[in-house]
Formats: sequence, C-alpha cells, structure tokens
Amino acid sequence: SSGINAEWPLRPGYFEWLSMYKVVEKGTPNSLDYRLFYTCDGVPISSFHDIPLYTDESQQYCNMVVEIPRWTNAKMEISKEEPLNPIKQDVKKGKLRYVNNVFPYHGYIWNYGALPQTWEDPAHVDTNTGAAGDNDPLDAVEIGAAIATRGEVKQVKILGVLAMIDEGETDWKLVCIDRKDPLADSMNNIADVRKLMPGLLEATRDWFRIYKVPTGKPMNDFGFSGEWKDCDFANNVIKETNEFWRKLTLNKGVAEDVSITNTTVQGSCCKITADEATQLLNKQPQLGTTIPEVSSSTQDQCFVTRTVSEPVCA
Repeated sequence: SSGINAEWPLRPGYFEWLSMYKVVEKGTPNSLDYRLFYTCDGVPISSFHDIPLYTDESQQYCNMVVEIPRWTNAKMEISKEEPLNPIKQDVKKGKLRYVNNVFPYHGYIWNYGALPQTWEDPAHVDTNTGAAGDNDPLDAVEIGAAIATRGEVKQVKILGVLAMIDEGETDWKLVCIDRKDPLADSMNNIADVRKLMPGLLEATRDWFRIYKVPTGKPMNDFGFSGEWKDCDFANNVIKETNEFWRKLTLNKGVAEDVSITNTTVQGSCCKITADEATQLLNKQPQLGTTIPEVSSSTQDQCFVTRTVSEPVCA
C-alpha cells in the first residue's frame, strides 16, 4: 500500500501537481456562507480527498492543510459534509464559532490544520484509547516560526502525537514542523521538541485540556496519561487512518455524513469529472466585498481553574 492514492504506481507528474493548486474564496468572510475551495490546474478538487497525504514517494513529509493560522480564533475546518470539502467556519447554535482566549493564550497557539487522505473512523474503537474515532481527518499542530496563511498547504515533518479524548471520541493531535523552518533539520522526534522548544508540549496539552471550558464543556482527557508519543507511533497512526480513508472513498455507505466527492482518486465510487466539479464550484456565492466585523469575543480573556497542573515553566 502506498498510503497516498488508490492506484500504484501513481500517474506521471503526480507530485509536480502539488505546486499547481490554488485557493478560491467564495461567499463573504466572517459570515455563514464563506468557503475556501481548492483548484488544481483550474480544476476544482477536494481538500480532504484530492490533496495527497505524502509529498513524495519517500513518505518523509506529509501535506498539511492549514485551517487556522497561529494567534487567530475563528474555528475554521475542512467541511467533511459538503461536496469538495471546502474549509468553512464551524457553527454552533446558528452563530460562527470562535475559540476563546483562555489565559495566558490568545486563540490557537500554533498553526492548526489537518492531514488530507486520513480519516478517524467512528466505527473503529482504538485499542490504545478505548474510544472510537471522531469522524474527521487527523488534526495537526505546526510549531514552526512562520504564521501560516489560512488555506495554505504546508509540507511538514511529523514529530509526535497526543491522544486526546474529546467528549468520548479519539481525537489524535499530531505535532509537526514545516520542512522549510530553520529548526526543521534539528527536529526529528518529540524529544527534540522538548529540548529546543521547552514548555511548548506542556502548554499544548494544557491548551487542549481547557480550551472548551469557557463554553460550558468539561476539560478534555488524554490517553497514555497525557504522554506525548514519538514520531514512529505518530506515523503508524497516520498510516492506519489513511487506510480508513481509503475504505471510505472506495466504498459507498461507509459514512453517510461524509462527502467523498473527488476528482482524482482512482477507483473511488464518487469520482466526478472536471466539468461536474466546476459546476459545483460555480454554484457557490461570489466573494463578498462588505465584510462583517469579527466577533468581539476574540479580544476577551477567559480564566479557567486548572484541576490538572502543567509544568509549563518548570
């Protein structure tokens, strides 16, 4: 199994294709209809299914779709329900969702996103966590120095993973670094993060534990007593969830609430033509020019009493 596409060997020029995709904005920013779509050589593609998991045959680096740049609050995410899986802002009770600033943090404390061609199967109970998958692509935090652009696709080196349990579901959190970051060559495993960025792993675990508390949710829990697992473990999680994704895209009815519409996956039951994909994109509202204000909550601070201590500055 290649872990990249349903057909091997891949078509000629497959990896050169990576540099060809562009982000297309639709709808009005800061509104319910705002979407980020992707095209490749002018053809609309799915951010979930058509962007390859790995950057080349060596499988040394993964592609990461950046949903949320560092220091921002808007809870943007790949829409698994909508055809071509655009990035959209999560909605709760009819309102756009913004993550609270839980002291001492502001918004997301790294570039946050997902690995394409991975899927946490809700029918699979993980033997390590005892909880089923959360029905989403794998989440990843990118810890490099640069603040990403929303929709950017980064080539990242996988360093480790945290097993978060979110409301009873397994929700793996990969930690990775942009391969172009000045520290990338010095970072090859989770121990290197601890050495070169002291406090980051502890702050990351603290952030994930408490970030939903201001909305009335309980603190999140973790598998392995919150221990960060190394890159070998993380890469096994990636390969397993890539296999779950493969089954999802090749077979109808695996998950009725996930759109598997795509334009490139060989053997997929829902592969469509370039013309059909273009028609889907053209049905979207045009990019708006009158942009609503961002929620004032993005400037507010929230304070949470920790029931678990983190040695962030130890």
